[in-house]
Amino acid sequence: MSNSFNNRVFGCAIIKSINSNYNADFSHQPRTLPDGTVYATDKVLKYSVRNYWKNVLSEKVFYSKSLTDEMSPRTLDETLEFHFGKIENSDKNKLRFEVLKKILSCLDVRLFGGTYAGKTNISIHGTCQITHGVNRYGENVIYSEQIMSPFRNPSEKNADSTMTTLGTQSKLQEGHYVHHFSVNPRNIEDDVKRVGIDGLISSDIEKLKEGLRKGVSYYDSAAKSGTENELLLWVQLKENSKIVLPSFVELVTIKDDRTVDLSAIKTLLEKDHIKSELEKIEIYYNKGITKIANAPIGATEYEL
Repeated sequence: MSNSFNNRVFGCAIIKSINSNYNADFSHQPRTLPDGTVYATDKVLKYSVRNYWKNVLSEKVFYSKSLTDEMSPRTLDETLEFHFGKIENSDKNKLRFEVLKKILSCLDVRLFGGTYAGKTNISIHGTCQITHGVNRYGENVIYSEQIMSPFRNPSEKNADSTMTTLGTQSKLQEGHYVHHFSVNPRNIEDDVKRVGIDGLISSDIEKLKEGLRKGVSYYDSAAKSGTENELLLWVQLKENSKIVLPSFVELVTIKDDRTVDLSAIKTLLEKDHIKSELEKIEIYYNKGITKIANAPIGATEYEL
């Protein structure tokens, strides 16, 4: 197809979190590495992007929680039926191809992949791979505060107790999470050939960019209030390029005044064997708020 997308891409998405909790663990604390550095899983960024696609772009998103009429979460097979109607095929091989074709029609599956373990078993290696996000700000200050519920604890033995329930919430004072990502359209090349459909197309890439630029800011829950998209760096290689770039996470530095320093990435991209393989470099950020130092040469800057 003329609008198929065949380039590989490397980049990073930076998420700013001020007095917020971007990605809590099961104890409701910001996640930390053994050395105390705050981090976030790739799942939280993907969730935000999927939520944006679903609610803003009205895309069909397969790997997203939905409820039955009885308000219980749907199973994988129920989700498949919810989106595509009942699929009945006694031939297990034909069923596998039919399910593969259905779910590959969903944007989130083409980009992020997924595992289907329901009436058949399928594993799809998505075209966009995202790493955990690591806080690249110099400090990792986590604090907790008490909060009060307006309701009495039902486990309180004294039925005449007038005390309401107390709880705590934890937040990170300031963080700038850097997620590295890569895009490789060939990851689904064999799957789309098997079922006779189109692979990654240009409009998919535009929607991916939009989700990575706006998805976190759009998802504005009470816990995540203060967490928002800060910057998107997009490094697109020429179509037949074979080079592989390293993770950008450790190459981004956030200075004390919140300036995003890209000097290490600039140095990397200026190497002769890499520079000749680049098709374009794009940087998206809020120019009225975010300051950038040492942007790569030839990068085109856009508003976030």
